[in-house]
Amino acid sequence: MCGMIVSVAEATNPRASSGRSAMCRRFPALLLGAVAAIAGCKSPPSATPAGVPIAIPAPLGLPPVPIPPENPPTAPSIALGRRLFYDTRLSKDDSLSCASCHRPENGFTDGQERSKGVGGMIGLRNAPTLIDVAYSPLYFWDGRAASLEAQVPGPIADPLEMNQTHKASVAKLKDDRSYAAMFRDAFGSGDITLERVENALASFERTILSGGSAFDEYEYGGRNDALTAAQIRGLEVFRNPAKGNCAACHAIGAHDALFTDGEFHNTGEGVDATGELTDLGRYRVTHIDADRGAFKTPTLRNVEMTAPYMHDGRLKTLNDVVDFYAGGGNSNPYLDNRMSEIKLSAQERSDLVEFMRSLTGKLPLGVGPPTEVKSQ
Repeated sequence: MCGMIVSVAEATNPRASSGRSAMCRRFPALLLGAVAAIAGCKSPPSATPAGVPIAIPAPLGLPPVPIPPENPPTAPSIALGRRLFYDTRLSKDDSLSCASCHRPENGFTDGQERSKGVGGMIGLRNAPTLIDVAYSPLYFWDGRAASLEAQVPGPIADPLEMNQTHKASVAKLKDDRSYAAMFRDAFGSGDITLERVENALASFERTILSGGSAFDEYEYGGRNDALTAAQIRGLEVFRNPAKGNCAACHAIGAHDALFTDGEFHNTGEGVDATGELTDLGRYRVTHIDADRGAFKTPTLRNVEMTAPYMHDGRLKTLNDVVDFYAGGGNSNPYLDNRMSEIKLSAQERSDLVEFMRSLTGKLPLGVGPPTEVKSQ
């Protein structure tokens, strides 16, 4: 660009040579790039999928699926992500895959209070569902990851979970020749990088959608007979600010319902017998006092499949959850101001549980394990 080759010293210090052009003095980074190119350095392979993007259709009751522009889903990238999701080679001893803690038959949870990692290590929190995870603004119970892509590498390297370095994970995938072909189909070359793994897994996880439940048929499909009488009564309790007031955080919209506000609340479930918080939750990310003991509102879709409940799995049944909230949670200085004791009869509590059972929808085809993958 400047009509000459410059030294690294001149590129990093534009005043080193007064004979260079003003443009060269203004853009040392460009000159560094030129020097790198001359030296034979390569840019990292693009992690943006190649090929034609496809739509991820949202079922009844869900809004359009948000897609990041830098990671448009394609059929090959989703297929690659699906295989990676069920591959145990992403763990240190080849014993665990992503699906070990997020099983389809458990509503993409594992049915445990707290998940078990490599070597039987016990995790700090309950495995949250991945159903409708595409809509979440932040990830993990404490919101420490800002995107699905950014969420991926954490469990792989976490010593309490898969306990494997990212470098080792990539190396294992490179040892399987069939992966090179899948990465080539998905990204235009056979290069295997962590960023490509992140994007492929995120694209697959965006397809784990569940709508079209009995509630959706009733609320958005115009089918008045889709809910039982008990479920209709439970819906009223759920919505009524003077009763359950559940919809204050588990939102129901006019045209769709995520059953979460995507925000963080201290409901008191992380308080021990002495009144102390056992987990500081969102505070560890923000260091804001008001976030002490606050955790992300989980979706209630398919909730009957995802027991036990809360960030630590301490509540075993939906009846336990209703009783906990009816009691106003556990008192602590940071308790959300929406938490208060409410008067619910035994019938209303039963109806509320029946309503939550109406939120179970069908999962799409293509989210189970592919037959050729090494999975646990």
